[in-house]
Amino acid sequence: MKVTIIGGAGRVGSTAAYALQLGGVVNEIALVDVAADVAGGEALDLRHGASLSASQKFSGGGYECAEGSDIIIVTAGLRRKPDESRLQLINRNVSLFKNIMGEVAKLKLPENWILFVVANPVDILTRLGKEMLGLPANRAIGLGTVLDSSRFRSLIADHFNINPTQVDALILGEHGDSMIPVWSSANVNGTPLACMPGFSEEWTKEIFDFTKKSGAEVIRLKGGAGYAVGLSIKIVTEAIALDKKSVLPISSYQTGALGISDVCLSIPTIVGKNGAEQVLTPKLTETETAGLQNSAKVLKDIYEQIEK
Repeated sequence: MKVTIIGGAGRVGSTAAYALQLGGVVNEIALVDVAADVAGGEALDLRHGASLSASQKFSGGGYECAEGSDIIIVTAGLRRKPDESRLQLINRNVSLFKNIMGEVAKLKLPENWILFVVANPVDILTRLGKEMLGLPANRAIGLGTVLDSSRFRSLIADHFNINPTQVDALILGEHGDSMIPVWSSANVNGTPLACMPGFSEEWTKEIFDFTKKSGAEVIRLKGGAGYAVGLSIKIVTEAIALDKKSVLPISSYQTGALGISDVCLSIPTIVGKNGAEQVLTPKLTETETAGLQNSAKVLKDIYEQIEK
């Protein structure tokens, strides 16, 4: 399987490529970037480690490297300027993304190739990519709240001093301000989280607030996220490459689950070789359902305001 990362010379793109190299599942990784020489350098650096990891091919440069890709991952995005509104930033990223989609449309790709959006605002761009390229709902996916859920689980594990791989807890909805925590089903290896010593309503508010702010905190401390998002991209990519049928909170176009439609956001979804193969309907409390529906409304309102 060939995977191309557009924005591969950036922090997120290059870290994702390294995570995929360590995973050793996909057999070809291409890095595309406006900084073509840097993308070529990243590919060369990865190639130098091939004998220590897996049998993989690496290339880097312009869009010609992306021909024949089974999955195209878009990580390229812009950061907020001082005094810039969220909508202004969204429209700048929409403009960049539209240019990228124009280039992708020119490529010769397999019939069932999958668009995997990581760049923000991921839910808006996933829907835009689907509509611009005329893709079916299953073949246009976004990273959504996979990263948020990972942060959430890791912070919960830190609090209780337990193995983070045994924590099962979800963040759903928008990858943004209107995301919601699903406390009702959160558990540690089947044990309800509410049974854990140290659990309290006050703590749940604190931990969710920190989860929402975690991305901004990483940016404040080191300039941008890399490792956790790279691993998140790897998990989704390998679910497709290995047809794992993994249940992940990716962002995809909704057609009725929990009364939500005509918007891309994160709801637990079976991910396999065909992308978003089936959106599940989780059992949520009334408050959680209302929060998810509000998240859908927020995203629809934003989508109406962007410069398409």
